[in-house]
Amino acid sequence: MSAFALAVLLTAMFMGQFDFFVVNVAAPSLRIDLHASNGALQLIVGGYAFAYAAGLVTGGRLGDLFDYRRLFVAGMTGFALASLACSLATGPGQLVVARLAQGVTAAAMLPQVLALIIATVPPSSRPRAIGWYGVASGLGAIAGQVLGGALITVDLAGLGWRAIFLVNVPVGALAGILAWRMLPNPQRRQRPGLDPLGAIGAAATVAAVLVPLTVGRSDGWPAWTWVCMAGAIPLAAATFAWQRHLTEVGGTPLMDVTLLRSPTFRSGLVANAAFMCYFGSFMFTLTLLLQAGLGLDAFGAGLVFAPAGVTFSLGALAGRPLLVRYGQRVVLVGSVLTATSLGLLALGLHTGGTHTALVWIVVPTALASLGNGIVLPSLIGAALFDVVPERAGLAAGALNTAQQFASAIGVATIGTLFFITAHASHGSFDYPVAMTWAASADLALVLVVAVLTELSIRTAKMP
Repeated sequence: MSAFALAVLLTAMFMGQFDFFVVNVAAPSLRIDLHASNGALQLIVGGYAFAYAAGLVTGGRLGDLFDYRRLFVAGMTGFALASLACSLATGPGQLVVARLAQGVTAAAMLPQVLALIIATVPPSSRPRAIGWYGVASGLGAIAGQVLGGALITVDLAGLGWRAIFLVNVPVGALAGILAWRMLPNPQRRQRPGLDPLGAIGAAATVAAVLVPLTVGRSDGWPAWTWVCMAGAIPLAAATFAWQRHLTEVGGTPLMDVTLLRSPTFRSGLVANAAFMCYFGSFMFTLTLLLQAGLGLDAFGAGLVFAPAGVTFSLGALAGRPLLVRYGQRVVLVGSVLTATSLGLLALGLHTGGTHTALVWIVVPTALASLGNGIVLPSLIGAALFDVVPERAGLAAGALNTAQQFASAIGVATIGTLFFITAHASHGSFDYPVAMTWAASADLALVLVVAVLTELSIRTAKMP
């Protein structure tokens, strides 16, 4: 795969992450312009994540079945059209539906990115490609804050928040055309069948967790939210049992449980989930601190993330050669750097409160992002190291599902911790205190990644 073709492919990863995070900075504008309630705002933000996470494994399987390039182009085209629908929404209900469509189409195109890298890039060049995949993923998330804030503040042609969705339309159209002409179309030795029952079970399990977490806090945690989350356990168990049964009888399950027999894939899933739980929640809660707590507008809040975009890119690009030379110890060092930076951020907010200088936020955030850039591509590459090309779509879908599911869980759970601790005794909201707690929880998640990395290193050294 040429460098230009890889750039076209990674456009999808950038766009998918961009749209996951960009709505955070648009929330105040959506509340005013569309008269959106708190519940509607949570569905606008979380609906995309839900549909995305619920469809990723199926999207990966469809790529294995019909071919990765075709699914990529179809998903990219659908994503551009769904983005157009978002920009034309005149009420919160329409925007929620359009965001769900964005999530579904993203689930069709994004598993094909890693699948094409695994299936077409030679093993010797694969770490470099996955490194750039990490760059696109991280920069998309940060650009959602920076570029999103700029578009809203500039109010291009009076479009306001609609510009954050319209920008996807020409980019998606051009990327779809170039992808059809340039991306390779690897031939597979076998074409797996579909598993409708498994797809329904997986989607229902994800819905039973993410929907209550998305709307539960604003609704006061009614009984149905707890019933749904409790019901996710038997749903997951039944879906897993069905997958095992299909495997034993020679069928084609949606989620090939034999992938979990690989220690590298299994530990990689857990490490990626822990990292993305931290990453998603950190971006969300820091945005709340900057805008609601410190009074910055969307553009000012976005600028705080700009240095983080630079350091993330540097970390991701430097991490690959360092990983080749020093091995998994580089991931451990990156995790420790991120954890230390989060500790510094929490300490600065604890001592400074609402008078904390922005430098005490910008510098630790940039250092944490440097660590993130080192860690994320390495975690992705480690999880997929033993995956054969014929199972690339399925493995990519499973990994992306774990990442997005964890990111949404992080936003919901640590976001809830943020709001609970923000409520001060005198009835106002103390956002620096809330961010101190959230950063401490994120620090614990990064330490989980460090511990898993250390255990992986020790296991590799055992005879």
